[in-house]
Amino acid sequence: MKMTVSGVVQAGMLVRAVRKSQSLRQDDLAGSAGVGHVFVRDAERGKETIEFGRFLRLLDELGIRVTFDIPESALPQYEQLKATGMKPLPPRERKREAEDSSPISSGRKT
Repeated sequence: MKMTVSGVVQAGMLVRAVRKSQSLRQDDLAGSAGVGHVFVRDAERGKETIEFGRFLRLLDELGIRVTFDIPESALPQYEQLKATGMKPLPPRERKREAEDSSPISSGRKT
């Protein structure tokens, strides 16, 4: 059955309905999809800031397929991107804490 989803709350309700129809517990689904049980809970509750890639894995595990209905005018751009690829994102730099940012008293007088 195809449904149009207009928001994260509706998507979450669908995830929950499908999970329950398959008699799966949240933690069992989480384990088989490679996500945490808190992620499944957040997804079902429609949390807006969950990671899209993990959400797609969750949907795939439940047998939910995602289809994008794009304007015809975007198809040439998409085909070009498929052919040429996209530049990968540069790796994030980890912020290093300054070694002396929080001085610790040694208890010795100098």
